[in-house]
Amino acid sequence: MSILRNYIVPALAPAIRVGASLAASRFERRDPVAAQEAIFMDLLLRGEDTRFGRDYRFAALRKRPFAQAYDSYRQTVPIRTYADFWRDYFSTGFSAPNGSPRLELDNVTWPGRIPLFCESSGTTAPTKYIPFTPEMFAANRRAARDLLTNYLAKVPGSRLFRGRFLYLSGSTLLTDLGPGVNSGDMSAITLRYPPTYLRPFITPSPQVAALAWEAKIEALTQLLLDDREITGISGVPPWLLMLLEQVRRRGGKPLPELLPNLELIVHGGTSIGPYKREFDTLFGERSPRFLELLPSSEGFMGFQIPGDSHMRFTPWYGVFFEFVPFAHLDGQGGIPPHAPSLSLAEVRAGERYAVILTTCAGLWRYHLGDTIRFTSLAPLTFEFTGRDRFLDRFEEKVTQAEVDRAVADLNEQTAAEVVEFMVGPDIAERRHLWVLAVKGTSPVREELGRFLDERLMTFNADYAAFRRQGRIRPPAIVTVSEEGIYEWSGRVRGKLGGQSKIPHVDPTLAGELVKSLADFADHLG
Repeated sequence: MSILRNYIVPALAPAIRVGASLAASRFERRDPVAAQEAIFMDLLLRGEDTRFGRDYRFAALRKRPFAQAYDSYRQTVPIRTYADFWRDYFSTGFSAPNGSPRLELDNVTWPGRIPLFCESSGTTAPTKYIPFTPEMFAANRRAARDLLTNYLAKVPGSRLFRGRFLYLSGSTLLTDLGPGVNSGDMSAITLRYPPTYLRPFITPSPQVAALAWEAKIEALTQLLLDDREITGISGVPPWLLMLLEQVRRRGGKPLPELLPNLELIVHGGTSIGPYKREFDTLFGERSPRFLELLPSSEGFMGFQIPGDSHMRFTPWYGVFFEFVPFAHLDGQGGIPPHAPSLSLAEVRAGERYAVILTTCAGLWRYHLGDTIRFTSLAPLTFEFTGRDRFLDRFEEKVTQAEVDRAVADLNEQTAAEVVEFMVGPDIAERRHLWVLAVKGTSPVREELGRFLDERLMTFNADYAAFRRQGRIRPPAIVTVSEEGIYEWSGRVRGKLGGQSKIPHVDPTLAGELVKSLADFADHLG
Protein backbone atom coordinates (compact mmCIF):
# COMPACT_ATOMS: atom_id res chain seq x y z
CA MET A 1 0.00 0.00 0.00
CA SER A 2 2.86 2.41 0.73
CA ILE A 3 4.07 1.85 -2.85
CA LEU A 4 0.70 3.08 -4.10
CA ARG A 5 0.81 6.18 -1.91
CA ASN A 6 4.52 6.98 -2.26
CA TYR A 7 5.12 6.23 -5.93
CA ILE A 8 1.97 5.70 -7.96
CA VAL A 9 -0.03 8.62 -6.51
CA PRO A 10 2.82 11.15 -7.02
CA ALA A 11 3.19 9.95 -10.60
CA LEU A 12 -0.53 10.46 -11.17
CA ALA A 13 -0.64 13.80 -9.30
CA PRO A 14 -0.83 16.02 -12.44
CA ALA A 15 -3.74 13.98 -13.81
CA ILE A 16 -5.47 14.00 -10.41
CA ARG A 17 -5.16 17.79 -10.21
CA VAL A 18 -6.60 18.25 -13.71
CA GLY A 19 -9.46 15.87 -12.95
CA ALA A 20 -10.20 17.61 -9.65
CA SER A 21 -10.24 21.04 -11.33
CA LEU A 22 -12.66 19.84 -14.00
CA ALA A 23 -14.93 18.23 -11.41
CA ALA A 24 -14.85 21.39 -9.26
CA SER A 25 -15.77 23.51 -12.30
CA ARG A 26 -18.74 21.26 -13.03
CA PHE A 27 -19.78 21.53 -9.38
CA GLU A 28 -19.80 25.33 -9.59
CA ARG A 29 -21.91 25.31 -12.78
CA ARG A 30 -24.71 23.15 -11.40
CA ASP A 31 -28.16 24.70 -11.14
CA PRO A 32 -29.46 23.91 -7.63
CA VAL A 33 -33.10 24.75 -8.34
CA ALA A 34 -33.23 22.68 -11.53
CA ALA A 35 -31.54 19.81 -9.68
CA GLN A 36 -34.15 19.93 -6.92
CA GLU A 37 -37.00 19.82 -9.41
CA ALA A 38 -35.49 16.80 -11.17
CA ILE A 39 -34.83 14.98 -7.88
CA PHE A 40 -38.40 15.60 -6.70
CA MET A 41 -39.97 14.20 -9.85
CA ASP A 42 -37.63 11.19 -9.82
CA LEU A 43 -38.48 10.43 -6.17
CA LEU A 44 -42.21 10.47 -6.99
CA LEU A 45 -41.54 7.99 -9.81
CA ARG A 46 -39.49 5.70 -7.57
CA GLY A 47 -42.06 5.78 -4.80
CA GLU A 48 -45.32 5.54 -6.71
CA ASP A 49 -45.78 1.75 -6.33
CA THR A 50 -44.89 1.62 -2.63
CA ARG A 51 -47.50 1.58 0.11
CA PHE A 52 -46.71 5.24 0.85
CA GLY A 53 -46.90 6.23 -2.82
CA ARG A 54 -50.26 4.57 -3.22
CA ASP A 55 -51.55 6.25 -0.07
CA TYR A 56 -50.76 9.68 -1.52
CA ARG A 57 -51.39 9.00 -5.23
CA PHE A 58 -47.87 9.64 -6.46
CA ALA A 59 -48.72 8.17 -9.88
CA ALA A 60 -51.12 11.03 -10.52
CA LEU A 61 -48.83 13.67 -8.98
CA ARG A 62 -45.84 12.91 -11.17
CA LYS A 63 -47.80 13.46 -14.39
CA ARG A 64 -48.10 17.15 -13.56
CA PRO A 65 -45.49 19.89 -14.07
CA PHE A 66 -43.21 20.40 -11.09
CA ALA A 67 -44.93 23.50 -9.71
CA GLN A 68 -48.35 21.81 -9.67
CA ALA A 69 -46.99 18.50 -8.40
CA TYR A 70 -45.08 20.12 -5.55
CA ASP A 71 -48.00 22.32 -4.55
CA SER A 72 -50.27 19.25 -4.31
CA TYR A 73 -47.55 17.28 -2.53
CA ARG A 74 -47.12 19.80 0.28
CA GLN A 75 -50.87 20.15 0.67
CA THR A 76 -51.64 16.43 0.88
CA VAL A 77 -48.56 14.82 2.48
CA PRO A 78 -48.17 15.86 6.12
CA ILE A 79 -44.80 16.70 7.65
CA ARG A 80 -43.80 13.81 9.89
CA THR A 81 -41.30 13.26 12.68
CA TYR A 82 -39.54 9.93 13.14
CA ALA A 83 -42.15 8.98 15.76
CA ASP A 84 -44.88 9.64 13.19
CA PHE A 85 -43.17 7.47 10.57
CA TRP A 86 -42.67 4.70 13.10
CA ARG A 87 -46.32 4.76 14.12
CA ASP A 88 -47.74 5.03 10.59
CA TYR A 89 -45.33 2.90 8.54
CA PHE A 90 -42.16 1.47 10.06
CA SER A 91 -43.61 -0.33 13.08
CA THR A 92 -45.57 -2.69 10.82
CA GLY A 93 -42.28 -4.34 9.84
CA PHE A 94 -40.88 -4.57 13.38
CA SER A 95 -40.90 -7.57 15.70
CA ALA A 96 -38.74 -8.80 18.56
CA PRO A 97 -38.85 -12.62 18.81
CA ASN A 98 -36.93 -13.78 21.89
CA GLY A 99 -35.99 -10.15 22.53
CA SER A 100 -33.97 -9.81 19.29
CA PRO A 101 -35.17 -6.91 17.12
CA ARG A 102 -36.27 -7.70 13.58
CA LEU A 103 -37.14 -5.03 11.02
CA GLU A 104 -38.30 -5.71 7.48
CA LEU A 105 -39.49 -2.85 5.30
CA ASP A 106 -40.32 -4.23 1.87
CA ASN A 107 -41.97 -1.79 -0.52
CA VAL A 108 -43.38 0.23 2.38
CA THR A 109 -41.94 3.72 1.79
CA TRP A 110 -39.28 2.77 -0.79
CA PRO A 111 -39.25 0.06 -3.49
CA GLY A 112 -37.74 -3.26 -2.47
CA ARG A 113 -36.33 -4.37 0.85
CA ILE A 114 -34.22 -1.87 2.78
CA PRO A 115 -30.97 -3.68 3.69
CA LEU A 116 -29.38 -1.18 6.08
CA PHE A 117 -30.58 1.08 8.86
CA CYS A 118 -28.59 3.77 10.59
CA GLU A 119 -28.99 3.63 14.34
CA SER A 120 -29.55 7.12 15.62
CA SER A 121 -30.37 7.78 19.24
CA GLY A 122 -30.71 11.56 18.98
CA THR A 123 -30.58 13.11 22.43
CA THR A 124 -33.59 11.73 24.28
CA ALA A 125 -35.30 9.02 22.23
CA PRO A 126 -34.50 5.32 22.27
CA THR A 127 -32.78 3.85 19.23
CA LYS A 128 -34.18 5.07 15.93
CA TYR A 129 -33.71 2.99 12.78
CA ILE A 130 -33.21 5.36 9.84
CA PRO A 131 -33.56 3.66 6.42
CA PHE A 132 -30.28 3.64 4.48
CA THR A 133 -30.84 2.39 0.95
CA PRO A 134 -28.25 1.59 -1.76
CA GLU A 135 -29.38 4.79 -3.48
CA MET A 136 -28.59 6.83 -0.37
CA PHE A 137 -25.24 5.08 -0.02
CA ALA A 138 -24.39 6.02 -3.61
CA ALA A 139 -25.53 9.62 -3.04
CA ASN A 140 -23.31 9.97 0.03
CA ARG A 141 -20.36 8.65 -1.94
CA ARG A 142 -20.96 11.29 -4.60
CA ALA A 143 -20.97 13.92 -1.85
CA ALA A 144 -17.65 12.63 -0.49
CA ARG A 145 -16.15 12.63 -3.98
CA ASP A 146 -17.27 16.22 -4.60
CA LEU A 147 -15.84 17.33 -1.25
CA LEU A 148 -12.49 15.76 -2.14
CA THR A 149 -12.33 17.12 -5.69
CA ASN A 150 -13.20 20.64 -4.53
CA TYR A 151 -10.55 20.39 -1.82
CA LEU A 152 -7.86 19.16 -4.23
CA ALA A 153 -8.80 21.84 -6.79
CA LYS A 154 -8.44 24.60 -4.17
CA VAL A 155 -5.28 23.17 -2.56
CA PRO A 156 -3.10 22.20 -5.53
CA GLY A 157 -0.10 21.36 -3.34
CA SER A 158 -2.11 18.90 -1.25
CA ARG A 159 -0.37 15.74 -0.10
CA LEU A 160 -3.59 14.25 1.29
CA PHE A 161 -3.31 11.05 -0.75
CA ARG A 162 0.36 10.57 0.08
CA GLY A 163 -0.86 9.27 3.43
CA ARG A 164 -3.98 7.92 5.09
CA PHE A 165 -7.21 9.41 6.41
CA LEU A 166 -8.28 8.45 9.93
CA TYR A 167 -12.01 8.16 10.68
CA LEU A 168 -13.06 8.56 14.30
CA SER A 169 -16.36 6.70 14.05
CA GLY A 170 -18.59 4.55 16.17
CA SER A 171 -18.19 0.80 16.29
CA THR A 172 -18.38 -0.92 12.90
CA LEU A 173 -20.10 -3.93 14.44
CA LEU A 174 -23.54 -4.27 12.90
CA THR A 175 -26.78 -5.49 14.45
CA ASP A 176 -28.57 -8.34 12.70
CA LEU A 177 -32.18 -7.25 12.06
CA GLY A 178 -33.15 -10.28 10.01
CA PRO A 179 -32.14 -12.01 6.75
CA GLY A 180 -30.11 -9.53 4.72
CA VAL A 181 -30.88 -6.61 7.03
CA ASN A 182 -28.41 -4.90 9.38
CA SER A 183 -28.13 -1.69 11.37
CA GLY A 184 -25.33 0.37 12.87
CA ASP A 185 -23.79 3.81 13.29
CA MET A 186 -23.87 5.76 10.00
CA SER A 187 -20.24 6.85 10.08
CA ALA A 188 -19.22 3.31 10.92
CA ILE A 189 -21.29 1.84 8.07
CA THR A 190 -19.56 4.27 5.72
CA LEU A 191 -16.16 3.21 7.07
CA ARG A 192 -17.06 -0.47 6.86
CA TYR A 193 -18.03 -0.23 3.17
CA PRO A 194 -15.74 2.38 1.58
CA PRO A 195 -15.30 2.66 -2.20
CA THR A 196 -12.63 0.25 -3.42
CA TYR A 197 -10.42 3.06 -4.69
CA LEU A 198 -10.28 4.63 -1.21
CA ARG A 199 -9.46 1.51 0.81
CA PRO A 200 -5.65 2.00 0.68
CA PHE A 201 -6.05 5.53 2.02
CA ILE A 202 -8.34 4.83 5.00
CA THR A 203 -7.58 3.85 8.57
CA PRO A 204 -8.19 2.34 11.15
CA SER A 205 -8.38 -1.34 10.31
CA PRO A 206 -11.73 -3.14 10.63
CA GLN A 207 -10.43 -4.79 13.80
CA VAL A 208 -9.68 -1.46 15.48
CA ALA A 209 -12.86 0.17 14.18
CA ALA A 210 -14.94 -2.57 15.82
CA LEU A 211 -13.46 -2.01 19.30
CA ALA A 212 -15.42 -0.57 22.20
CA TRP A 213 -15.02 3.20 22.56
CA GLU A 214 -12.38 3.36 25.30
CA ALA A 215 -10.26 0.65 23.68
CA LYS A 216 -10.61 2.34 20.30
CA ILE A 217 -9.37 5.68 21.64
CA GLU A 218 -6.34 3.91 23.11
CA ALA A 219 -5.64 2.14 19.82
CA LEU A 220 -6.08 5.29 17.72
CA THR A 221 -3.82 7.24 20.06
CA GLN A 222 -1.07 4.72 19.52
CA LEU A 223 -1.75 4.62 15.79
CA LEU A 224 -1.33 8.39 15.50
CA LEU A 225 1.90 8.26 17.50
CA ASP A 226 3.32 5.43 15.41
CA ASP A 227 2.08 6.32 11.93
CA ARG A 228 3.60 9.48 10.45
CA GLU A 229 1.55 8.94 7.27
CA ILE A 230 -1.73 10.23 8.71
CA THR A 231 -2.65 13.27 6.57
CA GLY A 232 -6.32 13.70 7.50
CA ILE A 233 -8.71 13.06 10.38
CA SER A 234 -12.50 13.14 10.45
CA GLY A 235 -14.91 13.20 13.39
CA VAL A 236 -17.10 15.15 15.80
CA PRO A 237 -15.26 18.11 17.45
CA PRO A 238 -15.39 17.04 21.15
CA TRP A 239 -14.23 13.50 20.38
CA LEU A 240 -11.50 14.77 18.07
CA LEU A 241 -10.27 16.97 20.91
CA MET A 242 -10.31 14.05 23.31
CA LEU A 243 -8.22 11.93 20.93
CA LEU A 244 -5.75 14.68 20.02
CA GLU A 245 -5.21 15.73 23.63
CA GLN A 246 -4.44 12.13 24.54
CA VAL A 247 -1.95 11.96 21.67
CA ARG A 248 -0.23 15.11 22.95
CA ARG A 249 -0.11 13.86 26.55
CA ARG A 250 1.16 10.44 25.54
CA GLY A 251 3.67 11.80 23.04
CA GLY A 252 4.99 14.52 25.36
CA LYS A 253 5.52 16.97 22.49
CA PRO A 254 3.49 19.62 20.63
CA LEU A 255 1.00 18.09 18.22
CA PRO A 256 2.61 19.53 15.07
CA GLU A 257 5.77 17.58 15.95
CA LEU A 258 3.84 14.40 16.67
CA LEU A 259 1.63 14.70 13.56
CA PRO A 260 3.93 16.44 11.08
CA ASN A 261 1.96 15.44 7.96
CA LEU A 262 -1.54 16.17 9.26
CA GLU A 263 -3.04 18.42 6.59
CA LEU A 264 -6.81 18.35 7.04
CA ILE A 265 -9.43 17.90 9.77
CA VAL A 266 -12.99 17.33 8.58
CA HIS A 267 -15.55 17.93 11.31
CA GLY A 268 -19.31 17.86 11.66
CA GLY A 269 -22.17 16.88 13.92
CA THR A 270 -21.97 19.92 16.20
CA SER A 271 -20.68 23.48 15.98
CA ILE A 272 -16.92 23.82 16.27
CA GLY A 273 -17.24 27.34 17.74
CA PRO A 274 -17.08 26.36 21.43
CA TYR A 275 -14.04 24.16 20.73
CA LYS A 276 -12.06 26.43 18.44
CA ARG A 277 -9.74 27.85 21.08
CA GLU A 278 -8.89 24.32 22.24
CA PHE A 279 -7.88 23.34 18.72
CA ASP A 280 -5.90 26.57 18.31
CA THR A 281 -4.05 25.85 21.57
CA LEU A 282 -3.25 22.30 20.51
CA PHE A 283 -1.81 23.24 17.12
CA GLY A 284 -0.57 26.80 17.56
CA GLU A 285 0.59 28.44 14.34
CA ARG A 286 1.12 25.11 12.55
CA SER A 287 -2.54 24.23 12.31
CA PRO A 288 -4.04 21.90 9.69
CA ARG A 289 -6.93 23.08 7.56
CA PHE A 290 -10.42 22.63 9.01
CA LEU A 291 -13.44 21.87 6.82
CA GLU A 292 -16.99 21.61 8.12
CA LEU A 293 -19.66 19.35 6.69
CA LEU A 294 -23.26 18.64 7.62
CA PRO A 295 -24.17 15.00 7.08
CA SER A 296 -26.92 13.11 8.84
CA SER A 297 -28.29 9.60 8.83
CA GLU A 298 -31.25 10.94 6.86
CA GLY A 299 -29.44 12.90 4.15
CA PHE A 300 -26.41 15.00 3.24
CA MET A 301 -26.75 18.80 3.30
CA GLY A 302 -23.42 20.44 2.62
CA PHE A 303 -19.70 20.90 3.03
CA GLN A 304 -17.15 23.68 3.19
CA ILE A 305 -14.83 24.47 0.31
CA PRO A 306 -11.35 25.83 1.15
CA GLY A 307 -11.47 29.60 1.13
CA ASP A 308 -15.19 29.78 1.93
CA SER A 309 -16.29 31.00 5.36
CA HIS A 310 -19.49 28.94 5.27
CA MET A 311 -20.60 25.57 3.95
CA ARG A 312 -22.00 25.17 0.45
CA PHE A 313 -25.53 23.84 0.37
CA THR A 314 -25.46 20.72 -1.83
CA PRO A 315 -28.92 19.79 -3.15
CA TRP A 316 -27.62 17.15 -5.55
CA TYR A 317 -27.54 13.96 -3.52
CA GLY A 318 -30.91 12.22 -3.66
CA VAL A 319 -32.73 14.58 -1.28
CA PHE A 320 -35.50 17.08 -1.99
CA PHE A 321 -35.42 19.88 0.58
CA GLU A 322 -38.17 22.01 2.05
CA PHE A 323 -37.82 24.77 4.61
CA VAL A 324 -40.16 26.00 7.32
CA PRO A 325 -39.40 29.51 8.65
CA PHE A 326 -38.16 29.28 12.22
CA ALA A 327 -40.78 31.76 13.44
CA HIS A 328 -43.52 29.21 12.68
CA LEU A 329 -42.14 26.50 15.00
CA ASP A 330 -44.10 25.97 18.18
CA GLY A 331 -42.67 26.17 21.70
CA GLN A 332 -41.41 22.59 21.60
CA GLY A 333 -39.60 22.97 18.27
CA GLY A 334 -42.45 21.22 16.45
CA ILE A 335 -44.08 22.25 13.18
CA PRO A 336 -47.82 23.05 13.34
CA PRO A 337 -49.96 21.38 10.63
CA HIS A 338 -50.55 24.55 8.64
CA ALA A 339 -47.07 26.07 8.87
CA PRO A 340 -45.80 27.26 5.46
CA SER A 341 -43.09 25.25 3.75
CA LEU A 342 -40.82 26.56 1.02
CA SER A 343 -38.84 24.97 -1.79
CA LEU A 344 -35.21 25.92 -2.34
CA ALA A 345 -36.27 28.47 -4.96
CA GLU A 346 -38.29 30.32 -2.33
CA VAL A 347 -35.77 30.72 0.51
CA ARG A 348 -34.14 34.02 1.46
CA ALA A 349 -30.66 34.79 2.76
CA GLY A 350 -30.49 35.65 6.45
CA GLU A 351 -33.60 33.65 7.39
CA ARG A 352 -33.45 30.69 9.75
CA TYR A 353 -35.30 27.54 8.65
CA ALA A 354 -36.22 24.12 9.96
CA VAL A 355 -35.22 21.49 7.40
CA ILE A 356 -37.72 19.02 5.89
CA LEU A 357 -36.42 16.09 3.80
CA THR A 358 -37.84 13.86 1.08
CA THR A 359 -35.19 11.25 0.34
CA CYS A 360 -34.08 8.32 -1.78
CA ALA A 361 -34.29 6.23 1.40
CA GLY A 362 -38.07 6.50 1.65
CA LEU A 363 -38.52 9.45 4.00
CA TRP A 364 -41.26 11.77 2.77
CA ARG A 365 -41.54 15.28 4.25
CA TYR A 366 -39.45 14.21 7.22
CA HIS A 367 -38.84 16.78 9.97
CA LEU A 368 -35.11 16.41 10.48
CA GLY A 369 -34.81 18.52 13.63
CA ASP A 370 -31.90 20.65 12.37
CA THR A 371 -32.08 24.33 11.52
CA ILE A 372 -29.93 26.29 9.09
CA ARG A 373 -29.54 29.86 7.88
CA PHE A 374 -28.63 30.70 4.29
CA THR A 375 -25.82 33.24 4.24
CA SER A 376 -25.80 33.69 0.46
CA LEU A 377 -27.90 32.56 -2.50
CA ALA A 378 -25.17 32.93 -5.14
CA PRO A 379 -23.21 30.88 -4.33
CA LEU A 380 -25.60 28.93 -2.15
CA THR A 381 -23.95 28.97 1.29
CA PHE A 382 -25.36 28.33 4.75
CA GLU A 383 -24.55 27.85 8.40
CA PHE A 384 -25.81 25.23 10.81
CA THR A 385 -27.80 27.00 13.54
CA GLY A 386 -28.46 23.99 15.75
CA ARG A 387 -31.36 21.77 16.54
CA ASP A 388 -34.78 23.32 16.32
CA ARG A 389 -35.12 22.97 20.06
CA PHE A 390 -34.11 26.01 22.04
CA LEU A 391 -34.22 27.50 25.51
CA ASP A 392 -37.84 28.60 25.60
CA ARG A 393 -39.41 27.54 28.90
CA PHE A 394 -39.68 31.20 29.91
CA GLU A 395 -40.65 32.32 26.36
CA GLU A 396 -37.13 33.64 25.78
CA LYS A 397 -36.38 31.51 22.66
CA VAL A 398 -32.61 31.45 23.06
CA THR A 399 -31.19 29.38 20.20
CA GLN A 400 -28.47 26.78 20.30
CA ALA A 401 -26.38 28.96 18.00
CA GLU A 402 -26.53 31.77 20.58
CA VAL A 403 -25.58 29.37 23.36
CA ASP A 404 -22.65 28.01 21.35
CA ARG A 405 -21.47 31.51 20.54
CA ALA A 406 -21.63 32.58 24.19
CA VAL A 407 -19.41 29.67 25.24
CA ALA A 408 -17.05 30.29 22.34
CA ASP A 409 -16.70 33.92 23.45
CA LEU A 410 -16.18 32.77 27.04
CA ASN A 411 -13.26 30.62 25.93
CA GLU A 412 -11.90 33.33 23.67
CA GLN A 413 -12.11 36.30 26.02
CA THR A 414 -11.50 34.84 29.49
CA ALA A 415 -9.20 32.38 31.21
CA ALA A 416 -11.91 29.71 31.13
CA GLU A 417 -11.34 26.47 29.22
CA VAL A 418 -14.80 25.01 28.72
CA VAL A 419 -14.45 21.80 26.71
CA GLU A 420 -18.07 20.65 26.91
CA PHE A 421 -21.31 21.94 28.37
CA MET A 422 -25.08 21.78 28.68
CA VAL A 423 -27.66 24.41 29.54
CA GLY A 424 -31.32 23.93 30.36
CA PRO A 425 -34.17 25.45 32.35
CA ASP A 426 -34.30 25.45 36.14
CA ILE A 427 -38.05 25.98 36.18
CA ALA A 428 -38.51 26.14 39.95
CA GLU A 429 -35.91 28.89 40.26
CA ARG A 430 -36.91 30.59 36.97
CA ARG A 431 -33.39 30.64 35.56
CA HIS A 432 -31.02 28.81 33.26
CA LEU A 433 -28.85 26.06 34.72
CA TRP A 434 -25.44 25.70 33.08
CA VAL A 435 -23.11 22.75 33.61
CA LEU A 436 -19.64 23.55 32.29
CA ALA A 437 -16.93 20.92 31.87
CA VAL A 438 -13.69 22.82 32.41
CA LYS A 439 -10.03 22.01 32.12
CA GLY A 440 -7.57 22.92 34.82
CA THR A 441 -8.50 25.42 37.52
CA SER A 442 -12.08 26.61 37.18
CA PRO A 443 -12.73 30.37 37.31
CA VAL A 444 -15.18 31.65 39.91
CA ARG A 445 -18.66 30.42 39.07
CA GLU A 446 -20.20 33.86 39.53
CA GLU A 447 -17.81 35.30 36.95
CA LEU A 448 -18.67 32.55 34.47
CA GLY A 449 -22.38 33.13 34.99
CA ARG A 450 -22.07 36.88 34.64
CA PHE A 451 -20.20 36.56 31.35
CA LEU A 452 -22.64 34.06 29.81
CA ASP A 453 -25.61 36.08 31.02
CA GLU A 454 -24.26 39.27 29.45
CA ARG A 455 -23.48 37.55 26.15
CA LEU A 456 -26.97 36.09 25.84
CA MET A 457 -28.46 39.50 26.60
CA THR A 458 -26.33 40.92 23.79
CA PHE A 459 -27.40 38.23 21.32
CA ASN A 460 -31.08 37.84 22.18
CA ALA A 461 -33.44 40.79 22.69
CA ASP A 462 -36.17 38.70 24.32
CA TYR A 463 -33.75 37.27 26.87
CA ALA A 464 -32.39 40.74 27.62
CA ALA A 465 -35.89 42.15 28.14
CA PHE A 466 -36.93 39.27 30.38
CA ARG A 467 -33.77 39.60 32.46
CA ARG A 468 -34.31 43.34 32.91
CA GLN A 469 -37.91 42.71 33.90
CA GLY A 470 -36.92 40.06 36.41
CA ARG A 471 -38.92 37.37 34.58
CA ILE A 472 -35.71 35.34 34.31
CA ARG A 473 -33.25 35.30 37.21
CA PRO A 474 -29.43 35.20 36.81
CA PRO A 475 -28.13 31.81 35.66
CA ALA A 476 -26.83 29.11 37.98
CA ILE A 477 -23.43 27.61 37.16
CA VAL A 478 -22.18 24.12 38.02
CA THR A 479 -18.69 23.01 36.98
CA VAL A 480 -17.45 19.49 36.38
CA SER A 481 -14.23 18.01 35.05
CA GLU A 482 -13.87 16.96 31.43
CA GLU A 483 -13.70 13.33 32.53
CA GLY A 484 -16.77 13.83 34.73
CA ILE A 485 -19.12 14.93 31.96
CA TYR A 486 -18.14 11.99 29.78
CA GLU A 487 -18.48 9.63 32.72
CA TRP A 488 -22.01 10.95 33.26
CA SER A 489 -22.83 10.50 29.58
CA GLY A 490 -21.63 6.91 29.64
CA ARG A 491 -23.06 5.87 33.00
CA VAL A 492 -26.33 7.80 33.13
CA ARG A 493 -27.26 8.25 29.46
CA GLY A 494 -25.52 5.10 28.19
CA LYS A 495 -24.12 7.17 25.32
CA LEU A 496 -20.40 7.63 24.84
CA GLY A 497 -18.20 7.92 21.79
CA GLY A 498 -18.59 7.84 18.03
CA GLN A 499 -21.51 9.99 16.95
CA SER A 500 -23.01 10.39 20.45
CA LYS A 501 -22.95 14.05 21.38
CA ILE A 502 -23.54 15.96 24.60
CA PRO A 503 -26.66 18.06 23.81
CA HIS A 504 -25.70 21.67 24.41
CA VAL A 505 -29.33 22.66 24.95
CA ASP A 506 -31.29 20.27 27.18
CA PRO A 507 -34.10 18.92 24.97
CA THR A 508 -36.27 17.64 27.83
CA LEU A 509 -39.46 19.45 28.79
CA ALA A 510 -38.49 20.39 32.35
CA GLY A 511 -34.71 20.35 32.28
CA GLU A 512 -34.43 16.79 33.58
CA LEU A 513 -31.23 16.09 31.64
CA VAL A 514 -29.23 19.12 32.80
CA LYS A 515 -30.45 18.54 36.37
CA SER A 516 -29.20 14.96 36.18
CA LEU A 517 -25.80 16.20 35.01
CA ALA A 518 -25.67 18.86 37.75
CA ASP A 519 -26.51 16.28 40.42
CA PHE A 520 -23.85 13.95 39.06
CA ALA A 521 -21.29 16.78 39.13
CA ASP A 522 -22.19 17.57 42.75
CA HIS A 523 -21.82 13.90 43.64
CA LEU A 524 -18.32 13.88 42.13
CA GLY A 525 -17.51 16.90 44.27
